[in-house]
Amino acid sequence: MSDQTHARTEHDIAPGDEDQHGVGQRILGYVVGLALALLLTATSFFIAGTDLVWQPSIPVALIVLAIAQMGVHLVFFLHITTGPDNTNNVLALAFGLLVVFLVVGGTVWIMGHLSQNMLPMDQIVPTRR
Repeated sequence: MSDQTHARTEHDIAPGDEDQHGVGQRILGYVVGLALALLLTATSFFIAGTDLVWQPSIPVALIVLAIAQMGVHLVFFLHITTGPDNTNNVLALAFGLLVVFLVVGGTVWIMGHLSQNMLPMDQIVPTRR
């Protein structure tokens, strides 16, 4: 590989990858992350409480804003980037997400099958009158 692929300029650094910069750059990164998080939160509350947005699109808009907020938190506060030194962090995050999806998906699947296969309550417990 050439030296150009390993050379990094100050404009080539992700928001969570500011180790070689001073405290001021790090604080600026946190402030930008906080501003984005507050903006996304305020937008979510605005969309949920207004009639200006087409009503069937509100859940989709809230899901998109929630995913964007997760991205802001991962990059600006947890410093999860795609840099070569963050490979273990990204793998740990991916494994954690896999476990969460398996647990939640398995729970929903089991509860759905239990609900479908159970007898109605009046057949399980006979009532005395």
